[in-house]
Amino acid sequence: MKIFITGELPDEAEEYLLQKIFKVTVNRKESPISRKELIRNTKNADGVISLLIDKIDSSVIDEMHNCKVISNYAVGYNNIDVNYAKQKNIIVTYTPNVLTDATADLTIALALACARNFHKGEYIVRNNKFTGWKPKLLLGIELKNKIFGIVGAGRIGTAAAIRAKAFGCNIIYFSRSNNPVLEEKTGAKQVSLDNLLRRSDFISLHIPLSDKTYHLLNKERLSLLKETAIIINTARGEVIDEKELIKLLKQKKIFSAGFDVYENEPNVNPQLLKMENVVLLPHLGSATFDTRKEMALLAAKNVAAVLSGKKPLTPV
Repeated sequence: MKIFITGELPDEAEEYLLQKIFKVTVNRKESPISRKELIRNTKNADGVISLLIDKIDSSVIDEMHNCKVISNYAVGYNNIDVNYAKQKNIIVTYTPNVLTDATADLTIALALACARNFHKGEYIVRNNKFTGWKPKLLLGIELKNKIFGIVGAGRIGTAAAIRAKAFGCNIIYFSRSNNPVLEEKTGAKQVSLDNLLRRSDFISLHIPLSDKTYHLLNKERLSLLKETAIIINTARGEVIDEKELIKLLKQKKIFSAGFDVYENEPNVNPQLLKMENVVLLPHLGSATFDTRKEMALLAAKNVAAVLSGKKPLTPV
C-alpha cells in the first residue's frame, strides 16, 4: 500500500513504515508542497501524512481516490476539512500528548523573554553597545506573585500553568469546563474570559483554532488588558486579531507580546519586525529532538494501524 508524506520528517517515521512493508514516497523539497503537487501525489495514495502547513480542503480530498487515512503531524488539525473527510470515509488522526511538555516549556521561555527583555539585551551585546552594568538598564517584570492567566486549560495549558506556578505565579484560567487537576496542582481559579483579561499580568493562549475561537481576542477584549500585561501565543495566530494587538503594542498600552504563531503564517506582519516590545519565534513550540521524533512515530503508527485494518491510536 502506498503512503505519501508531504514533507521530510525525522527518519524514524519512514523507517517504521518501510519495516511494515509499505511503499513510502516523501516530498523532500525544502519549500512547502504546492497544491498541484499535493493533489498529484495524494491522488492514488492509500494513506497520507500531512504537515500543519498543508491545506487539505474538500477539493483536495475529492482527488484522493484511494485514501483511507490522513495522519496530521501536529496537535492541531484546522488545516484539514475533518467533516468532509469523514463523509468520504477517510479517518483523520493527529499527535496529541507527545508535544505537551515542549510547548509548555516554550510558553514559559517566551514569558521570561518578554518580561526580562532578553531580546533587547542580546541585541545590545551582539552590537557592541554594552558599556557596563547600570541601575536602570532594561528593567523588567518578575513572575513572582503575578497573575498568570491560562486561556484554554487542556493538556498544554495545564502544563504551562504548573510551570508558571513554580515561578511563584498565581493561576487563573478560562476554559469550556473546569479542570480539577489544574486546580489541585496549582490552586487555580476558573474565571470568565473578560475577568481573566482584566486581571492577568501574563495571558497565555492554548486554544485550538475553530470558527468559535477565530479572533476570540478581538478589539474589545484586547482593550481589557492592563498596560503592564504580557501576552503569549503558542496556539494559533488567528485566535488573536493581530492588527488590533499591534496597535496596542505600538501605543505601549501593554508591556510586551511573545509570538510563536502568526495570523498569516508564514508571513509575519512587517510592523512586528520593527517593534522592540515583541519576541518573535518561527513556530518552535514542539521543536525538540525528542518531541519531533515522537510526533513522527505517532503519525506513522496511526497510518500503519488504519491501513492494517486496526483502530488508529489518536483519531480526531
